[in-house]
Amino acid sequence: MLRSNALLFLAIVSLVFVSCDSNRVFDEYKSVPNAWHKDSVVSFNITPPDSSNAYNLFVNLRNTNAYKYNNLFLIVEMVFPHGKTVKDTLEYRMADSSGKLLGTGVTDTKENKLWYKEGVVFSESGNYQVNIQHAMRENGKVNGVDELEGITDIGFRIEHINSNK
Repeated sequence: MLRSNALLFLAIVSLVFVSCDSNRVFDEYKSVPNAWHKDSVVSFNITPPDSSNAYNLFVNLRNTNAYKYNNLFLIVEMVFPHGKTVKDTLEYRMADSSGKLLGTGVTDTKENKLWYKEGVVFSESGNYQVNIQHAMRENGKVNGVDELEGITDIGFRIEHINSNK
């Protein structure tokens, strides 16, 4: 009886936290099987809610202690409904100077909410596609890291800019 009450309490608390996220417009994760291959592109199809408001965009990552780098390079591409493409190469800090992984979480899995773009207006009607690929290189090596270990999930998030939405 005590265990079922504890599970019910956890379920209610989780539901409250999820439902209180009023800034969220789009939030989706895709799992990475064992390691993130350098040629593997994670894609998200997005239908924006409107074309008049501005939004903040984020790349979300979950990583474990198996992630052995202090930073992360990503190539993020946004494909607009009418064919225009914007491609950015981004660098994020993943660990502090002592090597301790950044992000939130009490276990060895950390969650990172990484800025992608600020104040974006989806002016074209239709579906957008966001493609994310890692671009990690080891110092002194030309070829990229074939299998990036420690990244477990890649996500993309769109938020309202004002918290009162």
